[in-house]
Amino acid sequence: MPDVAIVGGGIGGLSVAHELVERDFDVTVFEANDRFGGKARSMEATAHRKPLHGEHGFRFFPAFYRHVFETMERIPDGGGTVADNLVETEQTLIAAVDGPERVATGATPDSLRGWLDAARPAFAEDLPRRDVAFLLERMLYLLTSCEQRRAEELDEVSWWEFIDAENRSQEFRDRLGYAVQSLVALRPQVGSARTVGSIYAQLLFGQMNPDRPTEQILNGPTSEAWIDPWVEYLTAQGVDLNPGRPAESFEVSGGRIDSLALADGERVDADAFVLAVPVEVAPSFVSPELAEVAPELGDIAQLDTAWMNGVQYYLTEDVTLSRGHQVYADAPWALTSISQVQFWDDYDIEGRGPEAVEGVLSVIASDWDTPGILHGKPARECTREEIITEIWAQLKTHLNTEETRLTDEMLVDTFLDPAIVETENGVENRSPLLINTVGSLKHRPPADVGVDNLVLAADYVQTNSDLASMESANEAGRRAANALFERYGVGDRAQVWELEEPAVFEPFKRQDRLRYRLGLPHPGEVTQSLRSVSSRLLGSA
Repeated sequence: MPDVAIVGGGIGGLSVAHELVERDFDVTVFEANDRFGGKARSMEATAHRKPLHGEHGFRFFPAFYRHVFETMERIPDGGGTVADNLVETEQTLIAAVDGPERVATGATPDSLRGWLDAARPAFAEDLPRRDVAFLLERMLYLLTSCEQRRAEELDEVSWWEFIDAENRSQEFRDRLGYAVQSLVALRPQVGSARTVGSIYAQLLFGQMNPDRPTEQILNGPTSEAWIDPWVEYLTAQGVDLNPGRPAESFEVSGGRIDSLALADGERVDADAFVLAVPVEVAPSFVSPELAEVAPELGDIAQLDTAWMNGVQYYLTEDVTLSRGHQVYADAPWALTSISQVQFWDDYDIEGRGPEAVEGVLSVIASDWDTPGILHGKPARECTREEIITEIWAQLKTHLNTEETRLTDEMLVDTFLDPAIVETENGVENRSPLLINTVGSLKHRPPADVGVDNLVLAADYVQTNSDLASMESANEAGRRAANALFERYGVGDRAQVWELEEPAVFEPFKRQDRLRYRLGLPHPGEVTQSLRSVSSRLLGSA
């Protein structure tokens, strides 16, 4: 079988390696970091013989994930598989400085009232009914739109504009901002209505599906519970894994890849190559000659990124907070967190790091442009230490309103994502996140870009999963493998799933396909336009 060189050992690179090696391809992976897993990998967080783990940010696995789960089921771990390391969450705590705390359950509804409550956005409990009803109407517009309308119209409009946010209540605009930004590190003013709406719908349907857990997390640090067993399995299957060996460029000749140049000067020859590096790195591999052969590769440089990075607080107590995630409704830096040790049944925290550590609170900050409450600066302009103390202050203001949950005396140690690097004017982010901005779909390449010995496997590839995530990277890896299988005549293809939406919407989508081919608007468009005009007129009266 052919030999394939993969550049990048994140989720996309490991996924394509998995599919290829199981069909007897000779596979070599080159990874720049000293550990595999990309943004999902765990890192040593404390200077001890057995250090505690830190991460880029906590991992969570919603019900609509299919590709990642199926891969996990094929990775042996102990007497079972990595999929056995998934643990179901039960609830989400929504904490606010102004207003009472709320707890949203992750359980599948078992009554009519439960179904109605589940259909309401989790952030909308105390919002005007007209705003909630209008948001649900907009969701129905999206769900009854054909795929071509979504791709060519809804991807060209922001979520903010699509839900007519300027004509809704201030409370709605404020809550909408944190709800979207905490999900995808994306301001609703610039996020594509296609992506934000579709993923919100998937999360909603996930809660209503009795056959799958609404959301799961791992029962230990990501590398221990998933990446390390994966690397062990791939090695046993014959994959040649090379950590700490960054690649620099492709050598192109005659419209195809001739060889891969590594940073140490070595030239790697292979029958085929897979580019599986992050979106901010990929353009450095696209030479003018390569972009001329595959213009889609040149478009990668036009994709946007945002910052969504994490910090772990190691505490003297296991402050559980809730059996799931916490969302901080009006935190300036759009914070979300999870108290992890309650889910880590087999993780020996007492044998790692400082003896005093009993709990780990993992926090992600998604807004790096809004001034904080402690230092009065956006995160981008802070030092690393100021970021850590600012996030801690925002957590305390949200969690200590009704009772004192967090105190400075609890803090033993902290770990901020090392991708956040100090500069003269603040910090830079060496591991940003792809974001689906308005009109970005057309700039995202397919896995097969038309170069006969090159395919792509990363979360910026066009996938059904759409959102920058482990799921999208895994699906991209499968698509890259299938492109190679097509070229080399391998009939056993990697499975790729569509996003599932209730069948009740299919007749409406079929009708909209006809309307779209005829150049007619969606039936809901006229209603939206009239409502916007009347709202503006009433607002100026």
